[in-house]
Amino acid sequence: MKGDRSYVDTNARELARLRALVERVSDDDLRKPANAEWTVAATLLHLAFWDERSLWLAGKIERGEPFVKAEVEPEPPTWINDTVRPFLHAIPPREAATLTLRTAEECDRTVASLPPEKMWPNDRTSLLNAFRSEHRREHLDKIEEALRR
Repeated sequence: MKGDRSYVDTNARELARLRALVERVSDDDLRKPANAEWTVAATLLHLAFWDERSLWLAGKIERGEPFVKAEVEPEPPTWINDTVRPFLHAIPPREAATLTLRTAEECDRTVASLPPEKMWPNDRTSLLNAFRSEHRREHLDKIEEALRR
């Protein structure tokens, strides 16, 4: 079964956008607030965190290991974002930007190498969303808006 691979192009577009942002922003820009809770650098690290999760899930697919779904999640996953916030702000901003870009590049290469039928949306039961671009676009839009202010 061959699945839709349109995620490869959309991921590449948002990765190029991320790369351009990382290359043009100053260290002062990275320290600016992106929202009430995160700086620009912390928002980038948020993206890196979730790309790392995708890499972990990709590893399971590569090894042929099934996903284990919890029957009941006691809290929505926003608790993860809230609890990692102090760690995101502890990393120097330029290192945060560099790490985010490196992680996104690795994530996109890995996702592009996987069988599309093993990832969401082609496999509706998969925990790995092949469209990494969706999450990046959401946060890059907010970062760019914050930097224009």
